[in-house]
Amino acid sequence: MQQSNYYVITGGPGVGKTTVLTRLGQRGFTLVPEDARRIIREQVAANGEGVPWLNRELYAQLMLKESKRAYQQAPSGKSAAKPVFFDRGLIDAVCYMMMEGIPVSNEINKLVAACTYARTVFILPPWKEIYKTDGERKQTWAEAVRTYEALKEAYARYGYEVTDVPKDTVENRADFILKQIGEL
Repeated sequence: MQQSNYYVITGGPGVGKTTVLTRLGQRGFTLVPEDARRIIREQVAANGEGVPWLNRELYAQLMLKESKRAYQQAPSGKSAAKPVFFDRGLIDAVCYMMMEGIPVSNEINKLVAACTYARTVFILPPWKEIYKTDGERKQTWAEAVRTYEALKEAYARYGYEVTDVPKDTVENRADFILKQIGEL
């Protein structure tokens, strides 16, 4: 069932997604946080292998599982009359799998078909001036650009319209998204 009020905000690493989402949350909108960093922190703390630099397939499976859980636990029906914003969606995990050469099964494609978002997906483009690496974000600038391009292709492949969010202040980026969905 399509959740026309579930909006994905995506992009490569270090483009300001979480900052924009935080601003939307401050304006009273429901947010569904990204799971990737939490998975990495938990795996590192447990000396687990489910991190991208040790076991990419396990990491992808964990991301897919957590993305499904987040989707299923997001407010729906009357409790979600206002837009719900996701910091990445299920297709981000599938895109990661495709980028890493991990097979995407029919079961995964059925999951993507069952867990749909609003047709418009917002993507933040690479922005070198704000890009930084850290203990959890180890991708190079070139990998960040490649991720952006792969995400655009993956969402389009699954039938979504991908809208670039302009490089601008946090406030203006949040306003842009809200204008696009008729909330401003």
